[in-house]
Amino acid sequence: MLRSLTCFSSLGLVAGKTYFSETFGDGWENRWTLSKWKTSEGTDGKWQAAAGKWFQDEKEDAGIQTAEDSKFFGISAGFDSFSNANKELIVQYQAKYEKDVECGGGYLKVGPKMSDGTTFGDPTPYSIMFGPDKCGYTKRTHLIFTYKGKNVLKKSDIDYKQEEEGTSHLYTMILKPDNTVIVEIDQEQVYKGSIKDDWEVLKPKEISDPEDKKPEDWSDESMIDDPAEKKPDDWVEEKRIVDSEAKKPDDWDDEEDGEWEAPMKDNPAFKGDWTAKRISNPAYKGFWEAKKIANPEYEDDDAVYKFDDLGFVGFDLWQVKGGTIFDNVIITDDKAEADVFAKKWKDLSVVEKSKKAEEKAEEASKAASEKKDDADKEDKDDDDDDDETKEEA
Repeated sequence: MLRSLTCFSSLGLVAGKTYFSETFGDGWENRWTLSKWKTSEGTDGKWQAAAGKWFQDEKEDAGIQTAEDSKFFGISAGFDSFSNANKELIVQYQAKYEKDVECGGGYLKVGPKMSDGTTFGDPTPYSIMFGPDKCGYTKRTHLIFTYKGKNVLKKSDIDYKQEEEGTSHLYTMILKPDNTVIVEIDQEQVYKGSIKDDWEVLKPKEISDPEDKKPEDWSDESMIDDPAEKKPDDWVEEKRIVDSEAKKPDDWDDEEDGEWEAPMKDNPAFKGDWTAKRISNPAYKGFWEAKKIANPEYEDDDAVYKFDDLGFVGFDLWQVKGGTIFDNVIITDDKAEADVFAKKWKDLSVVEKSKKAEEKAEEASKAASEKKDDADKEDKDDDDDDDETKEEA
């Protein structure tokens, strides 16, 4: 259910606030707006409420599911705009791939207030994009921050956990006022680091000096041909030669057959391509690189983490295979509230894994039974053949 919550400590100080939360209970359709961005093209996909194959309580565990294949899926919800200045921001949700998407995303976007949610789509500006993304062998957990109007990807990929297993995964991102961020999947930390270091939000502090040029006598070849080595005078590199013993056939007519040319044959004296042995270059000075100087365009910013207007959350996805279920979305600065939602995932995860194990055991038992039946049938067929042979004898 959608709600805003402010918690006060016994001392009267604000302990934390939840800006948005959704468990997709009754009336969720009224709280979310379907995107019409792809409607004119006929490629917009349908959403439906679903708990999936394994669940504890079908109504309680239901989320929203991408219900078609090879479609764009867009849906968003608005909330009162806020800034995360001087606060720890937690964005958390769970996703379950009922089947492998093959190529598609399972991430959400958080961004500035929209005036019309029906226009939500790829062109819509956002502040944070977070969650799993896969296409073929390329797979990662996306975490993109928008800085000065530019969407900036992390320099290296965060682990991808959403494999073909049909169970729910919990995605948690914690953005801190010291410009650091933590990413957890299933309550296990998969990344912790600095936005300044791991995202190219700022220009580099130093750059190569454009005035610095490599000296003309600089040698950056570590190995060279031995100048003392010379190709022997009798070394033959011609692989094919004209067959000097070949004779023009007696019936060859130059006017009809053209000018006769002797055929080629393998050169018996051929020794291969000659190469001098390689030695260390005494003049080698190493890899040359221009000296570094301070970047005149560098500007530090101690608030790269900060967003002045956060007012919507949404899923804007393309999926080759649908069936993904999203649930228990929360945006808060209160870890205790995020943990309450995490427990919902944990309880469901225990059930899912147990039922998955039971299903695997049943499949294994069924396969073993079918194998035994096949073996018994084969033995019976052999016995019948033996009986027929005896009768014929």
